[in-house]
Amino acid sequence: MPNNNMEVLGKVISRGKGIQLNLDIAKLHTRTNIEVPIIIERAKEPGPTLLITGGIHGDEINGVEIVRQIISNGFHKPQKGMVICIPVVNIFGFLNQTRQFPDGRDLNRVFPGSKGGSLASIFAYHLMKEIVPLADFCLDFHTGGANRFNAPQVRVNDGDDESLELAKVFGAPFIMKSKRREKSYRDSAIKLGKKVLLYEGGKSLDINKSVTKIGVKGALNLMHHLGIRDFTAALKSDLKVTDPIIVDSSKWIRAGYSGMFRSNAVLGNLYGKGDKIGSISDPFGFFEKDVKAPVKGYVFSINHAPIVNKGDAIIHMSREK
Repeated sequence: MPNNNMEVLGKVISRGKGIQLNLDIAKLHTRTNIEVPIIIERAKEPGPTLLITGGIHGDEINGVEIVRQIISNGFHKPQKGMVICIPVVNIFGFLNQTRQFPDGRDLNRVFPGSKGGSLASIFAYHLMKEIVPLADFCLDFHTGGANRFNAPQVRVNDGDDESLELAKVFGAPFIMKSKRREKSYRDSAIKLGKKVLLYEGGKSLDINKSVTKIGVKGALNLMHHLGIRDFTAALKSDLKVTDPIIVDSSKWIRAGYSGMFRSNAVLGNLYGKGDKIGSISDPFGFFEKDVKAPVKGYVFSINHAPIVNKGDAIIHMSREK
């Protein structure tokens, strides 16, 4: 960055300085201010800016935990450039342990927002206008929704070779090539010219140590690669990135019956077409039906709900050639 001083939310940040700011654009119906903490660390030397976010969905606690660990261990302090951390974007949903904003809207479906729209839309507008333009790269942490437990995976836009290479650097077991969802944070940030990696792992209202460890190490791998900070000592042997499984196409298996669901599948394992990967039964012992893999592929998401309805998504698999 050419200037020694830069301004964020009306506050000047000099080279080599850190600051905590609060994005304050809304109140509860009780007139209580709800402030979203933003932790910024700027190095003395110029370099890229990385924006790290968690909790766009208020019930996706594991993403919040990953950003928290990055901050608590001091990993967000750069040697070059700047790191902006927002551990809990949707502070409203986090307070209530719900996915949505208080207006009932999914924040990740209203970007880039509008100045005079709904509460969620107004918040998205300010985030896109005041914070996202500062970043060169965005790292957004999520989990699977509801009871769906996702294997650690990075999602990138299909056809974006540069983001694909960054996803490989991150080091998650799976890379999902997925279309950008219109009005999502990822879609809006990409339209601003940002490179965005979306990490998903685990399920909502849950913290998983393995998912957290991969997420933190992935962030360090990315910062190391971008030259933001040398993490050779911190990562040690973990600095080497193994080849991920790249998923070009996938299929959700849906329950053929309503009943009690048991999964035999193991996240990350490869199954052949026709392999038994679960079963559904009634609670009275009159029937039990096998769930079989319709294609050859890796299992990277399993619904942990013990009771399912016919048509519910229960297992997500890749389509392997």
